[in-house]
Amino acid sequence: MTCSQFLRSTTSKITALARSGHVNMARKLFDEMPQRDLITWNAMLSSYSQLGLAQDALTLFKKMKTEGVKPDHYSFTAALSAAANAFEARHGPIIHGVLVKSGFHAWLPVGNSLIDMYGKCLNLDGARKVFEEMDWRNEISWCSMLYACVNAEEFDAARRVFSDMSNRIAVAWNILISGYAQRGEVELCVNLFEQMRTCSCKPDLWTFAALMNMCADELQEEPFCGQMIHACVVKSGWDSAAEVNNSILSFYAKRSCVTDAVRIFESIAAPTQVTWNTMIDARMRCGEVSAALLLFQQAPEKNVISWTTMIAGYARNGHEEMALAQFVEMIKCVKPDDFTFGAAIHACSNLALLGHGRMVHGCAVHYGFHSYIYVGNGLVNMYAKCGDVGASYQSFNDIIRKDLISWNAMLFGFGLHGQAFEALRIYDEMVVSSVRPDKVTFIGLLMACSHSGLIQRGKAVFESMWSVHRVAPEADHIACMIDMLCRGGYLKEARELVEKHSKASKTSSCEILLSACAVHGNFGLAEKVCSDVIMEEPQKDGGYVMMSNMYCASGQWKEAEMVRKAMLKKGVKKKPGCSWIEVQNKLMVFVAGTCSNPCMEEICKLLVFLESEMRNPSFIGFFENYSSFCIATLNS
Repeated sequence: MTCSQFLRSTTSKITALARSGHVNMARKLFDEMPQRDLITWNAMLSSYSQLGLAQDALTLFKKMKTEGVKPDHYSFTAALSAAANAFEARHGPIIHGVLVKSGFHAWLPVGNSLIDMYGKCLNLDGARKVFEEMDWRNEISWCSMLYACVNAEEFDAARRVFSDMSNRIAVAWNILISGYAQRGEVELCVNLFEQMRTCSCKPDLWTFAALMNMCADELQEEPFCGQMIHACVVKSGWDSAAEVNNSILSFYAKRSCVTDAVRIFESIAAPTQVTWNTMIDARMRCGEVSAALLLFQQAPEKNVISWTTMIAGYARNGHEEMALAQFVEMIKCVKPDDFTFGAAIHACSNLALLGHGRMVHGCAVHYGFHSYIYVGNGLVNMYAKCGDVGASYQSFNDIIRKDLISWNAMLFGFGLHGQAFEALRIYDEMVVSSVRPDKVTFIGLLMACSHSGLIQRGKAVFESMWSVHRVAPEADHIACMIDMLCRGGYLKEARELVEKHSKASKTSSCEILLSACAVHGNFGLAEKVCSDVIMEEPQKDGGYVMMSNMYCASGQWKEAEMVRKAMLKKGVKKKPGCSWIEVQNKLMVFVAGTCSNPCMEEICKLLVFLESEMRNPSFIGFFENYSSFCIATLNS
């Protein structure tokens, strides 16, 4: 066998191994070759790129240059594709510079790859410059430029590119429809779909999949739009395509239309793994945990999404212990991803179990996911709920690329633990980092200032909402401000704020003010506020009860009786008060005026002994033994 024959044969083996999923064996064979030509390098490079192993492809491309192998247009196309898939904004321009020096920038496939790379890396100016400098363009060039505009959310520019296209193929329509669908622009998507059909361009499976996914994510109460698209799918004959069926199934699952979801699921001749996962999610969304578990057990294959769906479903339905048990089972056989850890951390957060949370955190560190946004945000929230604000802050610092949710979660964490100055410091850092605050940010800030008595700083924050950040105050912000002013005794100022923002939510603000009047003994203002509450919502008991209690506290029994009679006359019933306590993860509820709790007799005996012990502490040993017995009885 000659040297060239050996190279061709080995290169073919490398390509075959990579295509069959044995890319590590392909690389081993590549490394063992005594000689390699450019075709062999390109084969290995393209294999990495096509399999989505972007970092491996970029590393190999760099090694190619260090070993003195000159890349050609195939090499540059594969490297640019890898940079695009890795969203590596720094690698792409470097490769661009090298190919310009090499003289390959004029090649059409290379130009198309450059546009695609810049578009995926959100560099619209770079994509536009390459597009405008191309001597001639094909349909791929136009579609790549259209995608770059849509991906950067520059929809005006996208419409101009779309209008300038001489041949609008289905891919172009799908790019635009998918872009608007991700923004929730239902009407625009439907109009584009109708235009596409009238232009004699037949919608394909990707068109219908995008439209069905849009309808699934849309928060409209009526599923009319999705049902209409479903009918079009059936008429066009695309209901046999797995991708379309999965999107239809997802639509009915997210709408909690479990009967329709089951009908679709049973009609699919060859369900894919996506189909099984979607159906499991549908059952979980409807609270049918046992049915979801049965599907999970029946699924021919289980991937990380299958396990994560079960964990998230258990947590969503209040079965946090089962969610954590499922997580433990999962890591024995499947490598978890960041969404898995996010779901497990959410379960720990709901239980407020610090030990379990630390265990999941340790696993996340072991697998290297603790710095991911979704995992980090969950850890910040979980530690804050469990009272460990120090660990919450450490988790916040571990997040590599913080988003708005990260900053808000940390801000709330400090605020809930009375560390208002730390919350304000986080806010200042957030603004310096060019992260734009939203309405949630200001709720956290105002709450922190209220709980710490920082009234002047709270006022400044409230004023800056609209004047600096253009965030309009809503009911929650007004309620926080009223609470803050009332805590400081500024009742008159709080009253003025209620009147000024009466359209936001007068009832909740008045209730806060009324409670403050009771604390500060301002009965004159309380009467005015109470009348406002009753006029706003005459069938609610809050205003009547608080006013009656105030009269009773001040000894004005006649006035209190008049308020009670007014309640009876208008048919307003007071909701019975209730309290609850958690005993070994079991919630025990006590409602005023009822003896519905099955352990009420033992509880009453325990309370009698508590009272006796407080009055006469001589029976300590006997009381301890008896209370242990009673608690054991409650737990059983």
